[in-house]
Amino acid sequence: MVKNWALVIGINHYDLLQPLKYAKRDAELMQNLLHNEAGFERVFFFSDDSPSIGGELTRPYRANLLRFLQQLFDRPFLKPEDNFWFFFSGHGMMHVHQDYLMPADGNPDDIENTGISLQYLTECLRGCGSNNIVMMLDACRHQHKPSSEGIGQQTQDLVSQTGIISILSCSPHEFSSEIDALQQGVFTHAILEGLGIQGQCATVKRLHQYLSFRVPELLAHYKYPLQTPYISAEPVGKSHRVIIQKYANLHEIANHHINSLPAEVNHSKELAELEQLWIRTITADSSSDTNVANDIHRIAQYVGGGENFVSKPAVYVSPINAIAQPQHKSTAKIPEPALDYLSSERGVDYQRLSELLAAGDWKAADRETVTLMLKIARREKVGWLNIEAINNFPCSDLCTIDQLWVKYSKGRFGFSVQKRIWESVGGQPDADYETWGKFCDRIGWRMNNNWLFYSDLNFTDNAPVGHFPAAASVDLLSVHQGWVVGLFGCLVGFSALTSRLSVGNQ
Repeated sequence: MVKNWALVIGINHYDLLQPLKYAKRDAELMQNLLHNEAGFERVFFFSDDSPSIGGELTRPYRANLLRFLQQLFDRPFLKPEDNFWFFFSGHGMMHVHQDYLMPADGNPDDIENTGISLQYLTECLRGCGSNNIVMMLDACRHQHKPSSEGIGQQTQDLVSQTGIISILSCSPHEFSSEIDALQQGVFTHAILEGLGIQGQCATVKRLHQYLSFRVPELLAHYKYPLQTPYISAEPVGKSHRVIIQKYANLHEIANHHINSLPAEVNHSKELAELEQLWIRTITADSSSDTNVANDIHRIAQYVGGGENFVSKPAVYVSPINAIAQPQHKSTAKIPEPALDYLSSERGVDYQRLSELLAAGDWKAADRETVTLMLKIARREKVGWLNIEAINNFPCSDLCTIDQLWVKYSKGRFGFSVQKRIWESVGGQPDADYETWGKFCDRIGWRMNNNWLFYSDLNFTDNAPVGHFPAAASVDLLSVHQGWVVGLFGCLVGFSALTSRLSVGNQ
């Protein structure tokens, strides 16, 4: 069983530095996310008034923090496949080209002796035994000497040498802002969005994409100076690491494990064989394929933590023979469905959808599509599709819905139509925000760089090709808040859904 542990620190009140407003709250919200969203079993918490741990004080003074670090990291306590996260919100300073985090009693005139060096911290983190370490620093605040350079450069060098995934709030020459309207630091606010239900960022790469557009967007909206979040993931394969498992689609899961192969597995033929083996394994129904157990055993010999990972809940093993990893563009003509038999694995009646589409009532048909998809996924009460529901959405029903839209729109609308447009703009399951914007421009969901609200869509026969299905396509089934909310979650869901059509239509 994989372990998930974390150390979270947030400091508002400093003895000798300007107090911060929301660092403590940032840490509290991060602690809640790790417990509730990411499923962490142990989160050690240090803040202005945090409870003691095992009788030891957790007020974030230097002596308390050093004692804890020395005791916890005295010897390895995790396995390589386990996860350890470190989060700090507070002041950070640089002294003689060395980066330091400042505890509550840190002295800006004696940084070396009163701060905690990033050199020492990274050594401690590497000593936990895990190969999956994530360090998040929201520490470049307005400092004692306003003209001084912020932390970051040495930290970037350290983590690239140690393999720690680092997520920094801004570049060394920028400062990290707290925004009163949000009652948070803007960086932490965006991270919590990205790792939560709004962003659904399952991987390091997707979180980087989300932060890269969301932080500048928030700063521009509230008229604060620019800050540029920076993520370092070395080697490059670590950018594909799944960090929030419940939001991972099948493509991300496959990439995660292929990039977890050790360096000694470097023969191209062997690597390709393992990749195909892993893809076949995660897309098979393990209850009906007697070879899956043997395949899992073979993969586990090469992939660290493989046996633990593949034994996770059903979200990681799809019962249908499809995967969100398109290899080739599909050019096959989509067959028209026979109206006297519309295939449904869940026994859904498609008669009303057929009638609405035949009548050209695109808006009503779009809403009916949403209703049917929620029913198929058994998500009516929740009202939206999550990644698990998308991964396990029956291919027969997906293809039936698509074929109905294609038939009655004379090839203008449908998931498969959107899929071809998505691929034409370079779309992949891990595409970035810019690609998503190009796609939305093509199908009319964005005009002049302005995102349309659902009510502003073109529900006529003159709508752009690929304009529908809309709400179902982007997995944003609450039409009252507009389409920008949850944008990257939409991208993940759309990629996962449409990528499977090439399999279902064969």
